[in-house]
Amino acid sequence: MKPLTVVGGCDPREAIGAAVCQFSIARRASRPVSFIPLAENALRSSGLYRRSHYRSEGQLFDAISAAPMTTDFAISRFLTRHLVGTGWALFCDFADMLFLADVAELFDLADDRFAVMVVKHKHYPTEAEKMDGQSQTNYPRKNWSSLMLVNCDHPANEALTLDAINELPGRDLHAFCWLTDDLIGELPAEWNHLVGVQPDNPEAKALHYTLGIPSMPGYARCPRANDWWRERAAMEGAQ
Repeated sequence: MKPLTVVGGCDPREAIGAAVCQFSIARRASRPVSFIPLAENALRSSGLYRRSHYRSEGQLFDAISAAPMTTDFAISRFLTRHLVGTGWALFCDFADMLFLADVAELFDLADDRFAVMVVKHKHYPTEAEKMDGQSQTNYPRKNWSSLMLVNCDHPANEALTLDAINELPGRDLHAFCWLTDDLIGELPAEWNHLVGVQPDNPEAKALHYTLGIPSMPGYARCPRANDWWRERAAMEGAQ
């Protein structure tokens, strides 16, 4: 049986979050899962990723967009198709997500009519900062790209070239500028629940701690923190 491929962002500041997320996926999966972490140094060495970043007063910025980046993988997530090659792949933010259901159920929703499938949030943040004191930015289709089912074989995704990924403003990539609306499929909201942003959803299948994971200062008792702490304890008990 071919493994399900899950690509994920791994920010060094949130290594524990990435470990908890991958554990939560693996222990509930009814099919084998192959994880591909987005390690920036490796992506740069391979020539896939060449965008310039810089820091100012502790905030990471993308040089092309002249805009703040919350994580190292803010843009490299769009390399998913180039890393996987064929079939369907899932990208998710390893750093701040927790899965409470079988990821195979999510892959079963894949529809070949679409180039990408996402939860179509209507998120217009009002706070100025989020996790670890990073700037909160607003852009069209915010948080859509935090969890994406990517159809690597769809011809429309051929427009997402390495040059496009490395040269277009980040806000355009996060808005899926290479696709028309009809090629962006919709996933059920429970697969990317924004903790602390949306009203609690007891049926949530994937929790997204977009404001900060519970191990970060100030978030230990955030909404749904108990789910995360239980998962971390289960992971540490399994080691």
